Amino acid sequence: MIRYKNAKQIDGIRVSCRLLCKMYSELAPMVVPGITTLELDKWAQNWIKKHGGKPVFLGYGHESNPFPGALCISINNEVIHGIPSKRVIREGDLVSIDSGIILNGYISDKSVTYEAGKVSAEAHKLNVTTRECLYKGIAAAKAGDRLFCIGRAIEAHAKTGGYGIVHEFCGHGVGLELHEDPPVSNTPHGGPNPRMREGMVLALEPMLNLGTGDVKTLDDEWTVVTADGKISAHWEHTIAIFKDHTEILTEDG
Repeated sequence: MIRYKNAKQIDGIRVSCRLLCKMYSELAPMVVPGITTLELDKWAQNWIKKHGGKPVFLGYGHESNPFPGALCISINNEVIHGIPSKRVIREGDLVSIDSGIILNGYISDKSVTYEAGKVSAEAHKLNVTTRECLYKGIAAAKAGDRLFCIGRAIEAHAKTGGYGIVHEFCGHGVGLELHEDPPVSNTPHGGPNPRMREGMVLALEPMLNLGTGDVKTLDDEWTVVTADGKISAHWEHTIAIFKDHTEILTEDG
């Protein structure tokens, strides 16, 4: 069931999103060769707590295997849900960092793929195209149109680079819980296709791979990697749909 948000709820989600943007702005200069992903996660946990929020990912999932960090940090062939560890970020890595904050009961969600040092030309192009796909999807998110317009726009732009589009994972409703209806596919295929309406708050998150769009989950039951071992990029924004416009709630500035 889709949970349409009223003005007060969207205001609360917006404040959470602004705090998340502030965290990312301070985190970005730290994503450099030589730092471990665990160091980044410990910093984020402390930062969120200091600013009155709670990390939405920390402890998320099944009680027998909850996610252990505030940040999902996925490097190179890791697509999403990478677990923070003693792994050192190296020159040329693509580093996707996905995070969210619970603030006064309202949830924000965002992902950025950083380029550590100088990356290869093909890695940079993949990253740029994935970010462009996110904004193509946002431009297609309009009240009155069908949800598949988002996936159609993302797919069309991804195909210009010949990239694999991850289809087993997708965007989603967000705001009062981390994962709400409706699922927001990155392709216009399968699943529900409702009309977008005022009050929808959605997380759009294209994931593109240099090779196949197929993925697999590692034995830790969290880390999702590309099936062929090639690199991946992941960008995400939380947006709110209004009658006459769509607002990017997690936009910097």
